[in-house]
Amino acid sequence: MIGGLKNTSVYLLVGVSALGVLASGGTPAKATDVSTLEAQMRAMQAQMQALQQQVNEAKAQAASAHSGGGDGLDLKVKWKGAPELSSSDGKFKFKVRGRIMTDYDGINQDTGITGKDDISAVELRRARLGVEGVVFYDFKYKFEMDFAGNQSEIKDAYVSWANWAPWEESEIRFGNQYVYNSIEQLTSSRFITFNERAAFVDAFFLDRQIGAGLLAGNDHWSFQTGYYGATPEEQGDFSNDTTAFSVRGTVAPINNDTTVVHLGASYRHRDAGTLRDTGAAELFRYRARGADAHLADRFVATPFIGESDDMFVLEGAAVFKSLSFQGEYSQLQTDLPPGLGTNVSPTYDGYYVDVSWFLTGEMRNYEAKTGEFGRTKVLHPVYGGSHGWGAWQIAGRYDVINLSDSSKVLNNAGIDCSKCGDQRTWLLGLNWLLTDYTALKLQLSQSDISGGVNDGAKINAAVLRAQVDW
Repeated sequence: MIGGLKNTSVYLLVGVSALGVLASGGTPAKATDVSTLEAQMRAMQAQMQALQQQVNEAKAQAASAHSGGGDGLDLKVKWKGAPELSSSDGKFKFKVRGRIMTDYDGINQDTGITGKDDISAVELRRARLGVEGVVFYDFKYKFEMDFAGNQSEIKDAYVSWANWAPWEESEIRFGNQYVYNSIEQLTSSRFITFNERAAFVDAFFLDRQIGAGLLAGNDHWSFQTGYYGATPEEQGDFSNDTTAFSVRGTVAPINNDTTVVHLGASYRHRDAGTLRDTGAAELFRYRARGADAHLADRFVATPFIGESDDMFVLEGAAVFKSLSFQGEYSQLQTDLPPGLGTNVSPTYDGYYVDVSWFLTGEMRNYEAKTGEFGRTKVLHPVYGGSHGWGAWQIAGRYDVINLSDSSKVLNNAGIDCSKCGDQRTWLLGLNWLLTDYTALKLQLSQSDISGGVNDGAKINAAVLRAQVDW
């Protein structure tokens, strides 16, 4: 606009000069003609002065907007799967976030033993939409809803005070958030290697609860702890909430562009809540799905028996460029109320080991400050005209959950904890990451069930997923 105004001023000056030349070099005009010409020139001069004033004002506005002052638009836009809007000084930030994961599950449930029908079905596994941002530099918020399964469910919903310490990660969070324990649990479903998390995460209920958490971390370590009450679905159901306390620490003695070594440990204690309507305790139970497939039935399970429980988790991971290893061991001891058994504390455990390799040279992205894995950077993404082939990853896992305790038989309550069942699952995965934000995943798995009512069953599954997030 400013350039256009300058050009207009030049044209007017040239026009006036030409008129002057014609007036001086032509035939003498009549007095009336001269007066008319002088009046036109004075009008043109006034117009030029007005235009010059507009040019000066436009220059001043442009300078003010460039410096971030005045009434100029103070806005920066970055693209992170979706636009992230922020003020130029970082005082405010806002981003819409979400994910869609659509699955096909084909599951053979060994009907002759289990009595459960085979499954061939599609599922909207996750359909989330939310927002996150920053207010006044140090106050963060995140809110996300999941609409899969024809119902709405609150996921992350918290506010936090950040940057209270000199480390890269320092937050105090209030709201619905993860109870901090396992690397498999804390790594987002967008970035886990397999379609579903390891069996013990589901069996021992590693999930979100409403509470307060403290997070700290830097390039080679992380620490999280928190105290929690009910889940959003349970809030208001208890006269005394189900409560949980957790603490987790991780170290990464090696963390560079080609190699990562991660070690961690965590502890969680829970106490069952008292239901408002009945006055009875909402006891804990432990169970896992067959073949690590979300639509499969649960073939190993305990009754509702836990009045309180204690869980320990050991975790480790190593990344050598495109090759990655990860594993965890979890042990849970549950205490029963007097009505089910006196001084009886069954012990269960679960563990997994997996290995993965990017055929196309990518490396898993490790976030040391939180002790989890993040978004993988695709070296040759697939999009119109890119001629890229994306990132191809192959993976294998051995996953075990043991819900039998042969030393604890609860005869006085008619419950035999030696017959709740054990499950051993082999998984193979092939992942195609088309871009940083889109992926296709194929998972083949088989579970062998031993003990319990489904002893000897073999559950087979093939799960195909298409996902996008922003």
